[in-house]
Amino acid sequence: MKRYFPIIIFLLSFGFTYAQTKVSGRVFDENNEPVAYANIIFKGSIEGAISDENGRFYLESKKTWKTLVISFLGYETLEYTLTKKVNYNMKFVLKEEANTLNEVVIVTGKQPKKNNPAIDILRKIWEKRRKNGVRKFDQYQYKKYQKVEFDLNTIDSTFKKRRLFRGMEFVFKNVDTSAITGKTYLPVFLNESVSEVYGDNTINKEKEVLKGNKNTGFSNNQAIIDFIDDLYTDYNIYDNYIKFFYKSFVSPLSRTGIQNYNYYLADSAFIDNKWCYNIIYYPRRKNELTFKGDFWVNDSTFAIKEINMQASKNANINWVKDIYIEQEFDILNDSIFLLKRDYFLSDFALNKREKSRGLYGKRTTLYTNYEFDKKLDEKFYEKKQYNFDDTVYNQPDEFWEDNRLEKLNKDEQGVYELLDTLKTVKKFKRIYNTIATLSSGYYEFDSINFDYGPIFSTFGFNDVEGLRIRTGGRTYFGYNDPWRIEAYTAYGFKDRKFKYGIQGKVLLDKKSRLILSGGNRRDVEQIGASLTATTDVLGRSNGSSSLVGTGSNDRLTNLNLSMVSLEIEPLRNLVLSLSNSYKILRSASPTFSLDYNDPTSPTGVSSELKQYETIFTANYYPGRKVSGTGVEISTNTDRLRNIFLQVTKGSKGPFGSDFDYTKVQLAYTQPWFIGGFGRMRTSLEAGKTFGEVPLGLLSVVPGNQTYFAFFNTFNQLDFYEFVTDTYSSFHLEHNFNGRIFARIPLLRKLNLRTVVGFRTAWGQLSDKNIALNTTNNPSQILLQAPNKAPYFEYSIGIANILKVLRVDFNFRGNYLNNPGARKFGITFGTGFYF
Repeated sequence: MKRYFPIIIFLLSFGFTYAQTKVSGRVFDENNEPVAYANIIFKGSIEGAISDENGRFYLESKKTWKTLVISFLGYETLEYTLTKKVNYNMKFVLKEEANTLNEVVIVTGKQPKKNNPAIDILRKIWEKRRKNGVRKFDQYQYKKYQKVEFDLNTIDSTFKKRRLFRGMEFVFKNVDTSAITGKTYLPVFLNESVSEVYGDNTINKEKEVLKGNKNTGFSNNQAIIDFIDDLYTDYNIYDNYIKFFYKSFVSPLSRTGIQNYNYYLADSAFIDNKWCYNIIYYPRRKNELTFKGDFWVNDSTFAIKEINMQASKNANINWVKDIYIEQEFDILNDSIFLLKRDYFLSDFALNKREKSRGLYGKRTTLYTNYEFDKKLDEKFYEKKQYNFDDTVYNQPDEFWEDNRLEKLNKDEQGVYELLDTLKTVKKFKRIYNTIATLSSGYYEFDSINFDYGPIFSTFGFNDVEGLRIRTGGRTYFGYNDPWRIEAYTAYGFKDRKFKYGIQGKVLLDKKSRLILSGGNRRDVEQIGASLTATTDVLGRSNGSSSLVGTGSNDRLTNLNLSMVSLEIEPLRNLVLSLSNSYKILRSASPTFSLDYNDPTSPTGVSSELKQYETIFTANYYPGRKVSGTGVEISTNTDRLRNIFLQVTKGSKGPFGSDFDYTKVQLAYTQPWFIGGFGRMRTSLEAGKTFGEVPLGLLSVVPGNQTYFAFFNTFNQLDFYEFVTDTYSSFHLEHNFNGRIFARIPLLRKLNLRTVVGFRTAWGQLSDKNIALNTTNNPSQILLQAPNKAPYFEYSIGIANILKVLRVDFNFRGNYLNNPGARKFGITFGTGFYF
């Protein structure tokens, strides 16, 4: 559960930094109203800051400065002499210029769109943006050094005295102040990596080869790195939208920026012997995903030399109080500016109050050794990179001394040095283990290399088992285990039966990721909850549901499944598997029938199905990034596209198997980032079964009888309401990310988000399959498919209620005369989303 990983980072270790000049305060006008987006700079430098919506700012420099300059268009420039190096909680008052006192547009901070020299420069940037940086060349390559750090911030005496830290007071000996926010902080986690990046603009391919990676902390810190990489994806400031935290922020250099930002030309100066303009920008409206800041742009190439971006505090984003970005570009020659340094800081916090404590996440990336127009074979970009060589993660100190593009300061060195001390503190170990358990869902028994869990599956409920308890675990030697065994057992208090499952996996070849797996499961299953079945024995168990539902959840199946699989990744992100399975199905409830007509049975009807299957599965994940080199790997599923093909061949005869048939299934899922209009998720599925098969082998349009929303199910359908042998379905869900509510004054501050959905399915059921499954059992379900017209339903929802709750109002579009048809329903969802 990635949402818990920032909490874990607190429990690592700490350090120190130093600065020469520090200033914090607020900027007001003569009416004692705060001046937002005022420009604050050390005189004679380009080191500056911009006040926030409340006029607050913090500015720090490693140099000693004597004069502070505060300015804003429409006000007289104020120069203030600093009498000491540290100047906190100061108040500055700007006077309005006499010739602008009656110009309302200036006083309110709104800048004109016409006859604005800043916007004229912005248009020149648009014209030149495809001719700047590495995109100017056919091929490029460079060296990349990245440093990721977490800091616990807002450390005060009350916090230090908490019982939690008794016995660990030594960690607070070197608290310092952030150069950006002015808050005290403790560095608690550090990761460094060195890689070489290769790109080809003619074929739009890029590849990154990792050369070294170094973590502080414990062996499973790779999970934290995955979390950071997932959040802080690479971005290009010249793009119209910058994507991170699963959201699209409007870039200040966007072609739509004029509609979202105020711009004004503030200054001009020589930077590295190049004449540059300084443009300040800030949002036109609150609550939108925008920034405030400034940038320096060259007067001839119109390439960005430096840019600072700070997200608006009113932006509709959860758990993140501040976002700050700096980028510096190096001059290769008179016309080429290349990215030199990228700095990203985010302040994770439960709320956005000024004094609330949080966790800084920092990423510093440096680029060097640029080379161009060295063409590499296209196969180079397709060839997989295998990071299973342990030397990549265990490079000697000499490697880091030679390859660090920025030396570690004292606080960063302290992270490495003090961690060993923390590891010896028993209290620290207990706290770490508790939070790690909540994060992963497993409790670690390191002495026997065993994880107990998942703890969140301990309790369940359905109409067949009643209250269900489950216990289990897995082997765990490390993040990159070459083999793993997992098992569980469960007991239902109503049916008084034990269930179990066991599965083992082993990685036979790291290069091709050849994996052999097998196992057996005997349990209660809800087959009508999904169209496609996993080949992972323990990968799906939908037998339990919420205690309260929309109807009886008794259409469950007793499943005895045995399977052996061989999986391989012959090409990058193409995963193929071949499985052989044998399963026995029978109804788990007297009110639900899986009977089918069987001439070989003495009664002419069989209630038990035995089936042997050979299953071929192909999954392609375009652009997928994975971490780990063991039998199980981590991947970013939130952004993941997937093309899925599965062919199942049922064979009559082996082990008493009952039917011959072939089932072909296709699926495609895709997340879509639609600029400032939010994020969409779509799924398209289709399938056909060739041959006559009983109900247990047909394709059931997945219903949902709970009050919780699940993607790829139909919230207004009951289980088994529609049964098909030929089907297609489409699911669409779009989250506007607050774009609509941000324009409603009375609701703007609630940061609500509108979510709309549409779901449809079409299918057929042949007369032969209807005849096969029509018996005299009174518990037999009505066999029908949505063949007259595609079934559809739609929904509109409000998300981000109290940051964690979502409510959807679902409407059934047709087939309203079906027995028990639910025309309207409400579903809920919870989650920690940015």
